[in-house]
Amino acid sequence: MQETPQRLLIVDDDEMFRHVLQRAMTRRDFEVLVAHDGSEALDLARRYQPEFATLDLKLEHESGLKLLPELLELVPDCRVVVLTGYSSIATAVEAIKLGAVNYLCKPVDADEVLTALSREDGNPEAEVADTPPSINRLTWEHIQKVLQEHDGNISATARALGMHRRTLQRKLQKRPVRR
Repeated sequence: MQETPQRLLIVDDDEMFRHVLQRAMTRRDFEVLVAHDGSEALDLARRYQPEFATLDLKLEHESGLKLLPELLELVPDCRVVVLTGYSSIATAVEAIKLGAVNYLCKPVDADEVLTALSREDGNPEAEVADTPPSINRLTWEHIQKVLQEHDGNISATARALGMHRRTLQRKLQKRPVRR
């Protein structure tokens, strides 16, 4: 008797990343569904009730954080891992508060995703940095926190930070500083 493969929903607007992760997870015996935006993801979740999902934090026209509660409302037992190339402490905390089981910074490979999806408990052996974050990293974190507080509204965030909206947009387009 053949065991039914578990379903994984991949929600990401990066076509190449979606394709690579889909292929890798199919090789690991998952039935993989892919979506490039929130409405497609919710439709697939409603129809197929996936056990697992990866959710890009920054979709082209929407936030993965806004999509996360809607996804979990449709499939309450779905184990969701948020993936992002724009990591910050504020968004990691919010993702976990909203129901994600893990949060990973891109680039990631299929094994890291698989480990994150299956991990039940925290890791007390997690590495703690020897040095504090740089001023640039702290600035990035603060901007992300204020942006989150203003529900992703760039104009409101710029006003709260006392900076021009275009300056904030330029800062947000850059990759975050690692440390």
